[in-house]
Amino acid sequence: MARVTVEDCVLKVPNRFDLVMVAAQRSREILAGAPLTVERDNDKNPVVALREIAEESVSIEELSDALIQGMQRHVEIDQPEEEPQDFEMSVIAMSAEAAGEGTPGVDSMIMGESSAEAKSSAEAKSSAEAKPSEEAKSSEEGADEVAGGPKDGETDKT
Repeated sequence: MARVTVEDCVLKVPNRFDLVMVAAQRSREILAGAPLTVERDNDKNPVVALREIAEESVSIEELSDALIQGMQRHVEIDQPEEEPQDFEMSVIAMSAEAAGEGTPGVDSMIMGESSAEAKSSAEAKSSAEAKPSEEAKSSEEGADEVAGGPKDGETDKT
């Protein structure tokens, strides 16, 4: 690079770091196929970019903005979708309904119960199913008496 070109550019862009960044951006644009505003004269892209900046044939503000946009990265934050969960829950509930059995967790979620309420209602349901009712016990005893069999705690003496 010619020292004269750099000295001319420093008058237009006082900060040398900014000058290097802007000239590099313009050099990349030239490499990408941007039209030249000065004659090439068998110079390489960085020298042509400096000559364009010195002659003010390109806008330094536009180059700065393009440089900033080129360095910016937009990172998209993935947020979980709620629809698939709702869909899965409704499929589970429908399959449980079709089978004739309720799933306490799913039923309570659909009905809007809290997990503690669902747990207590599920425990109550399971304990009721596990213990035979009093009527069932009395009918069993009655069946033993009719059949002439021994009652609870008795042995057959015949």
